[in-house]
Amino acid sequence: MLKEIASVTQVYLVTGYTDLRLGIDGLAALVQGKLELDPYSRALFLFCGRRRDRIKSLLWEGDGFLLLYKRLDNGAFRWPRNETEAKLLTEQEVRWLFEGLELEQPKAIKPGRRSTLY
Repeated sequence: MLKEIASVTQVYLVTGYTDLRLGIDGLAALVQGKLELDPYSRALFLFCGRRRDRIKSLLWEGDGFLLLYKRLDNGAFRWPRNETEAKLLTEQEVRWLFEGLELEQPKAIKPGRRSTLY
């Protein structure tokens, strides 16, 4: 199971409030219906409730879903609260999220882009 999580290439953060009483079927239905994404893809979907101290994660492993639950003892996740959408996260944003930082770091060095050489 844990090796499957390490091999995940896409992580989607589901913005807004999610009712964490939902189980696997409810979260998969939310991904498919409201977000119009494929819950059977190899992506990890992250959900957060109103208290922001706990998250649920949903991952399709090929033979079934894996549901992970994390509750913080101290602190809260910095979770975007705008309308419900799925935001594809970079590896850096995933680290920032789990370190308790905002996803948008205004002073962080942005990735470069290709341009013409002078």
